[in-house]
Amino acid sequence: MKAYAVNDVLRVAKRFNNARRNYLLVNPLQGKHLPTKPSAALDMMNALGATVAEKFPLARLVIGFAETATAIGAVVAKNLSDECFYLQTTRENFSGRFVEFLEEHSHAPEQKLFAENFSERLNRTAEVVFVDDELSTGKTLLNIVRRLKKFFPALAEKKICAASIINRLSAENVAALAEEKISCAYLLKLEEIFDTEKFSVTEAAEVLPSEKIFQPLEINFPLDARRGVVIGEYFAQCERLGNFVSETLTREKISGEVLVLGTEEFMLPALLVGRRLEENFSVVTHSTTRSPIGICAEKNYPIRSGFKLRSFYDAARTTYIYNLKNYSAAVIVSDAENFSAGLSDLVTALKVHGVEKIFCVMR
Repeated sequence: MKAYAVNDVLRVAKRFNNARRNYLLVNPLQGKHLPTKPSAALDMMNALGATVAEKFPLARLVIGFAETATAIGAVVAKNLSDECFYLQTTRENFSGRFVEFLEEHSHAPEQKLFAENFSERLNRTAEVVFVDDELSTGKTLLNIVRRLKKFFPALAEKKICAASIINRLSAENVAALAEEKISCAYLLKLEEIFDTEKFSVTEAAEVLPSEKIFQPLEINFPLDARRGVVIGEYFAQCERLGNFVSETLTREKISGEVLVLGTEEFMLPALLVGRRLEENFSVVTHSTTRSPIGICAEKNYPIRSGFKLRSFYDAARTTYIYNLKNYSAAVIVSDAENFSAGLSDLVTALKVHGVEKIFCVMR
């Protein structure tokens, strides 16, 4: 298994107007804020999954934190077992029973976990894994674990793993987790304190109206990780989607580099579609995000351009896309239901960069 170094998985950007925390750790292999090769992103996630599976082989319930760790959590679950149950936290609104908690440093601190049938899933596992891209203080993890124990006391009897690509927990933080029977698995341990005040940043640009032409592609995609999925079935669904998109691009005689874009919490399908396309195309993938990051042209700063977009999931909410460039084709992969405003803005942003062939996969 590859050993990952700081330069592999870490860039530091400045949050735009966030008083809670002025920096954002940007992972160039994560397939979120920066475009990356799908296979490289999945290799990194599988490395974490292998580490978790070695330390917590009996875990059959994995919870990934939205929005940035939704794909990482799913890949960790797949490394444990095809029968592992995977559930991601969410900020989206839909009917059902939820347990709510706070991610205090975030630009959007309110999160929730779909809790219907949670007791049943908890009873089927001796170990539970919570997955984030980065653990800095562990406060978010403690918030959700304590809330879940209040509603589901059986969690107190389980071994709990806090899995992350980067672990920045202090000895005091680790001790606080240990009091809740939580231990850690990670790829890289860091202790640096980050300050981005030296960077002068601007806000992402507004999109301007333009001709918006794209090709809609409809596919049956019923499973939803926000409500929980058996991970083997979810991967199989994503892989069928990848086959469908590959056949479409081949039929359209696409050549050159292809961009696959996910939307917000919907990251894993874009990565798996991208991995399938890598068999025949040059591909990169990343996704829209709710994170407002400052734009800066200075050397070594990771976020050099960006657009503000209306969300695919709520036209009243602002999302962002960063570091676009020209591609032979772009494939947008989303599970949003009312996405016309967000799609219009994203297609416009792509066309600013000269992307003419745009496909939108809708379930």
